[in-house]
Amino acid sequence: MSGERFTLDTNILVYALDASAGRKHAIAAEIVDCAIEADCCLTLQALSEFFVAVTRKGIAPRAEAAAQVEDWLLLFPTVSHSASAVRAALAETAAGRASYWDALLVATAAEAGCRAVLSEDMADGGAVAGVRIFNPFGADGLAPAAKAVLAGGHLPADG
Repeated sequence: MSGERFTLDTNILVYALDASAGRKHAIAAEIVDCAIEADCCLTLQALSEFFVAVTRKGIAPRAEAAAQVEDWLLLFPTVSHSASAVRAALAETAAGRASYWDALLVATAAEAGCRAVLSEDMADGGAVAGVRIFNPFGADGLAPAAKAVLAGGHLPADG
């Protein structure tokens, strides 16, 4: 593994399992497959949110969702939030720069050495706690910025 460390937001993990998501499912599945070979770590928060989302929305039964989380726990290094990540998330939220759960995921990723997060839900091209946010869903498939992140190269220029 080489290149910039990154993480995946919960929505990417959900789309990777949700075959009814069509084009986003195909792109997310490609992202997860590539991420396994790249310098990607997953937050325990994203894995937990994934389990709740897919079971609550009826995308997968509990046993299937739990098995998927178990697989990802074996395939990816994982990180958990710290007290300092919680403090950073509270500060970002209090300043109105991010939702609490997004800020916590990004702060945790930053502590793990991630330079990027692939997410549909956060501001594309923005940054939180020094971590760049990239929406991987482009008009013609996988967005160029996401391709660069997954390829292990340097992060794309601003935007």
